[in-house]
Amino acid sequence: MTKDSTSSNAAAWTGMVPVDDTALAVTDTGGPGIPVVYLNGQFSTQWHWRRAIADLGAGWRHITYDERARGRKSKRSADYSFEAAVRDVDAVLAARGVDQALVVGWSYGAVVAAHWASRNPDRTLGAVMVDGAYPADWLDEAMERRVRKLFRRMNWFLPLLRPTGLAPRMTAEQMADSNIELGELSRLGELGPVLDSLTVPTRYVVASGVSFGSKGDEQEQLRTSLDEVIVRNPNIRISAKVASNHGTILRKDSPAVADAVREVVAPDHGDRR
Repeated sequence: MTKDSTSSNAAAWTGMVPVDDTALAVTDTGGPGIPVVYLNGQFSTQWHWRRAIADLGAGWRHITYDERARGRKSKRSADYSFEAAVRDVDAVLAARGVDQALVVGWSYGAVVAAHWASRNPDRTLGAVMVDGAYPADWLDEAMERRVRKLFRRMNWFLPLLRPTGLAPRMTAEQMADSNIELGELSRLGELGPVLDSLTVPTRYVVASGVSFGSKGDEQEQLRTSLDEVIVRNPNIRISAKVASNHGTILRKDSPAVADAVREVVAPDHGDRR
């Protein structure tokens, strides 16, 4: 799958992209390949994509960035909302002169990818969701209390990690608010219609087991929500179900992520629902 607007031979570039009241640390490998923009987990960094990028190789144009207050260089902001995260995709692509791209998102980034692809069908070459964007009503009052308690407990060691880029430069309350907003946006009635509207080839790479903060089989129950999504929308398929859990999938099963990207641009090759 190639289009004229994706074929410019841009030079490799690393720098800061201004957006709203902040600036984001961006890396663009350049080259003439299909642009792939990688959307991070909620509090993670572009560093997590290094293995998937290596598995795909130099034939692609890889664009990664750290969201607001994430990593070591991206600046703080007054707005850490989900809508700001979606706007940041546009800001990064515009700054790099990319009109059309393939979006790959992990966890929180998968929900951002779903929304961006839904709103920009003519600009989206395909989408890959890595253990995220599961439409399910997992957020209730008890879960909200649990989320806030979890982040309050983390508050004592977050200042120690922020200088290293391993924790965002956000308060524990801001992190909890972001997680709760994700729960609201992930509800069946909210995320379901977004996934139903996707018109581009979309692949899921699904993890196994628990994630940070989950208990028992909660995470596996969320993953079953894909069954009905796939029935409703033939553009969406599961590329692979891997052994890694939510937190280790990019490290241990990066080849499966790379395979899903390849499937998206050649959807008739390797139907592995």
